[in-house]
Amino acid sequence: MSYLSRPALAGFAVLATISLAACGSSPQADAGGSSSPSYGTCKVTGNAGEISLKPVTPGVLTVQTNLPSPGWWSGTSPDTIDGGYEYCLAANLAHRAGLPRVKVVNVSFDALVAGQTKGYDIAMAQISITADRKRVVQFSAPYFDSNIGLLAKSDAAISESDLKAKQLGASVGTTAATFAKDVLKPARTPRIFQDTDSMVTAVASGQVDGALQDTAIMLGFAKQSGGVLKVVGQFKTGEQYGAIYPKGSANAAAMDKALSGMKSDGTLEGLSKTWLGPAFGGDPSAVPFFSAS
Repeated sequence: MSYLSRPALAGFAVLATISLAACGSSPQADAGGSSSPSYGTCKVTGNAGEISLKPVTPGVLTVQTNLPSPGWWSGTSPDTIDGGYEYCLAANLAHRAGLPRVKVVNVSFDALVAGQTKGYDIAMAQISITADRKRVVQFSAPYFDSNIGLLAKSDAAISESDLKAKQLGASVGTTAATFAKDVLKPARTPRIFQDTDSMVTAVASGQVDGALQDTAIMLGFAKQSGGVLKVVGQFKTGEQYGAIYPKGSANAAAMDKALSGMKSDGTLEGLSKTWLGPAFGGDPSAVPFFSAS
């Protein structure tokens, strides 16, 4: 799925006011025309030009995502992005393709997974690979394993035993929304939010008892809340994240080859240690597992 960084409780007042519609590119990620590679704070691996791509804009890898998203994209808008797991993954793809720039474009997550966006080379927004989504979009090889976590206020009385009696929330278009409705089947119909900002704000303000989203993402929100929020449990789902390519992309095989190389040479593991560990403030595997039954 996809999501936000905020400085402690004061940031939650800002969450509902931030527009996710902006698109553009950071100073480090613009077309510019310069032959000198610039990938923000990312460290790249592998050999420049080891794969061949035909990008939609010459000399630029255009990547779509849904912002903000702590740990995955360092910054809250395209013009501030200069790091993060997925941004640096895109930077490594650009480097290996001999492209000196990465352009970041912010789009609706719902539109992205519905295959409604255009004009990009690759999209990454913590998108879980599902059979339904495969019918409308073209996925890359998976690059990250994920479960669904439950975010709640740190002092909330919510546990596995009483979870189904609580008011839960999820973001529209996410696998967590489907999981809440079809698998957990709580007594109260889950509230579906148009974006994750609104959902997290609802948890912090007590409008909902807990919110469901990928464990790694929710750990990022909990860390940024300054102790206000906590990931109280998670559900094992066997989900994996994949990038989305334009349907019929001529670049898919080359980028899948690069992703495979990054997995085998330790680049993906290094990105996780550099960006996700500090952003999450803890090990996702240490969060207790809840039963969905």
